[in-house]
Amino acid sequence: MSGARLEFQNPIEDAISKLKFSPESNNLLIASWDSYLRLYNVESSSLILQLYSRAALLDCCFENESTSYTSGSDGFIQRYDLNAGTVDRIGGHDDIATSVLYSHEKGAVISTGLDKKIKFWDTRLGQSLVLSTDAGAPVRCITVNGNSLVVCVAASMHIYDLRSLDRPFQSYESQVEVPIRCVTSVPFSTAGYAVGSVDGQVALDFPNTACSSEMKYTFRCHPKSMKGRLHGACINSIEFTPGGSGTFVTGDNEGYVISWNAKSRRRLFELPKYSNSVASLAFNHTGELLAVASSHTYQEANEKEEPPQVFIHTF
Repeated sequence: MSGARLEFQNPIEDAISKLKFSPESNNLLIASWDSYLRLYNVESSSLILQLYSRAALLDCCFENESTSYTSGSDGFIQRYDLNAGTVDRIGGHDDIATSVLYSHEKGAVISTGLDKKIKFWDTRLGQSLVLSTDAGAPVRCITVNGNSLVVCVAASMHIYDLRSLDRPFQSYESQVEVPIRCVTSVPFSTAGYAVGSVDGQVALDFPNTACSSEMKYTFRCHPKSMKGRLHGACINSIEFTPGGSGTFVTGDNEGYVISWNAKSRRRLFELPKYSNSVASLAFNHTGELLAVASSHTYQEANEKEEPPQVFIHTF
């Protein structure tokens, strides 16, 4: 797999929190702790847009090629018109806003925060907030798969039906049994999820499906023995290639990016170790490009607080 570093005219001064490729092009969205949202054209390695947001940006997502959203440390959810270069605030949380995503099935923005709230915003309405529901504890990460919303609280998973949002229709403890750091949906299943834990575990689950018993399993990416117990570096990102091949990659706090196949349960390859933590991963819409953010994450004392880097690999 070939790779190259994305060159920045002005270095990103603080940690990268999230990378996202646009839905139909090779433009890459970068949210970072220096309060800027940046849009890069990967093919020309050029900066298209840079917008200031006044607070650290912890997550970002696309609605379409011209519209994106972020969640911030100030609790606010913001919308960006990437054509006009404008920013407006659609609402907020009473504490740090941890996650934001756009559901095409619901036609709404979904956000979570340390205020224990899950909020649904319809940006087509004058009053954007449609619903706020209590998750019972601070929420760190979420994902959608069709009409299902998965909300991760500590080591628990709560699944909501986007058509009936007052309470989860299913709640259970994840296989990893320790706090979940990241979650993503499985593209070859309408009810499949993969989670990464703070101690290096990855779990795949397919609740309420025929393949549940066949595909449900847990493994450790880089197991290490310490005082007779297995430990591993925090899994910060899990991303599947588009389509149904079952190939996915994991990125962890020790700088490793590893490719796996969910269907065969095989480890495919490992990229050369990065100098810093792997904070975020993203595939483009064709699955041919993989973006890797090598950046500190404010999780480990031994992380290097140096300007982060983004690498683009041909997958």
